Amino acid sequence: MLYHLVFPLKYRKKILTEETGESLKSVCVELSGRYELEFIEIEYASDHVHFLVQSVPSISINKLVRVIKSITARELFRLHPEIKQLLWGGSLWTSGYYANTVGQYGTGGYKKVCGESRERERIKENPFRTARFVLIHRGLPRGSLLILKK
Repeated sequence: MLYHLVFPLKYRKKILTEETGESLKSVCVELSGRYELEFIEIEYASDHVHFLVQSVPSISINKLVRVIKSITARELFRLHPEIKQLLWGGSLWTSGYYANTVGQYGTGGYKKVCGESRERERIKENPFRTARFVLIHRGLPRGSLLILKK
């Protein structure tokens, strides 16, 4: 079975950086060796993570999520103790998650969702580094924006 999983961080805190994201990926690779699952892709934003996970059908989605959340949280707290200080509740992930099955040819939609998520975050961080330019014209009504494409 191929699953698209999304795990938001507790309190939607913007904690994941390049360093912590790479640690998360390495923990997931180690996890693949111990359990009957394989991480096809891992995409992360600063406040949530997208996983494309392949597993055997005999493992329930509930068990799969529980294993991934518990081990990744424990290892990230061990490797990056500063994360635990930012999350005063002691949990890395929220109690909820998004899970969907993906067909053999359905990974294109997954990649589109992950790419759009990263693009939205990049625009929020620095809107002037995108391929779009925003021009505010004094003659337009308040709140109107004229968007020019490059």
